[in-house]
Amino acid sequence: MAKSLLIISRQAPWSGPNAREALDIVLAGGAFDLPIGLLFLDDGVFQLANKQNAKALQQKDLSANLQALPMFGVEDLFVCGESAATRGLDPENLSLEEARVLDAQEITSLIDRYDQVITL
Repeated sequence: MAKSLLIISRQAPWSGPNAREALDIVLAGGAFDLPIGLLFLDDGVFQLANKQNAKALQQKDLSANLQALPMFGVEDLFVCGESAATRGLDPENLSLEEARVLDAQEITSLIDRYDQVITL
């Protein structure tokens, strides 16, 4: 049986390649039916902000890739409620409605459930 993998995305979509790389890993894992989850933590929650203007920063918009996650079989999507609230985002009104909002204790339990964890 394949080992489960949790990707923790901690970078804003405009701060470098890590947000895109985390998403690419998750999409690839989903395409191969790996048990995979994605947690948006710290500035990574900015990836879920609505109405981003990536062109203004000469970046590629990640929202289409995020919306494709369920089509690739990636259904274990999580967001840190505290990270979102601290950054002025309503955790219940993010672009990925499927993402489950977690508190710190739930995040600790989540990480313990996965065999491997990659933080980007």
